[in-house]
Amino acid sequence: MLVTGFSQGASAALGVARALQEGADPHFRLGALAPISGGYDFQHAEIPALLTGNRVPPKLAVTYATYLLVSWNRLHHLYDSPTDVFQTPYAAEVDRLFNGDTPGQQMLAALPDTLDQLLTHRGFDLLRHPNAPFAKALATADSVCAGWLPAAPTRLYYATGDEQAVTANTDHCQAQFRAGGLDLTPIDLGPHDYQGSRHLGTEVTGTTAVIQWFTTLNRQPRN
Repeated sequence: MLVTGFSQGASAALGVARALQEGADPHFRLGALAPISGGYDFQHAEIPALLTGNRVPPKLAVTYATYLLVSWNRLHHLYDSPTDVFQTPYAAEVDRLFNGDTPGQQMLAALPDTLDQLLTHRGFDLLRHPNAPFAKALATADSVCAGWLPAAPTRLYYATGDEQAVTANTDHCQAQFRAGGLDLTPIDLGPHDYQGSRHLGTEVTGTTAVIQWFTTLNRQPRN
């Protein structure tokens, strides 16, 4: 099986690849792996980038911080009430905005422009110093490149200047694989934007590059 994924799907691709390699389904084996522009290290790469205010555009930082806190709270109980971490009037709206049914443009319009307008002091503190449930969940999410090595051909795709999945994510994934003995050189997809977004541009150029690579692998003789 040839496995790829973009953005959130990149982490999912790594998880699927690991499960296949560990025998989760005897009918399939991992043939190649090529994640694109993933968020592989929330605690040490992505969250710090959201908080700096100059690496991720402020509106996107607001969107991702809200998405992270609201969705993970449903799974890990990070806070008791939205008012603990979100300011008024947004505390009353965040669960509805991230219910899976709200159109993206409507969601963006209802959110503030900066994290200072969105988060309470406790909200900032939760991102900077995760409590026990949050730290445990982050450690699990951030282990997609740790504790295993792909046995199949593997490539990591990214783009310098990605304004959403910052480059440090790929750097950290590369370092984790290298620590285990697999030395990969990530492939920079270059400065190709789509709808003004370098991140979305990597979906287009990355998918094209992955298909081309997978095609060459399929043409190789098998023993």
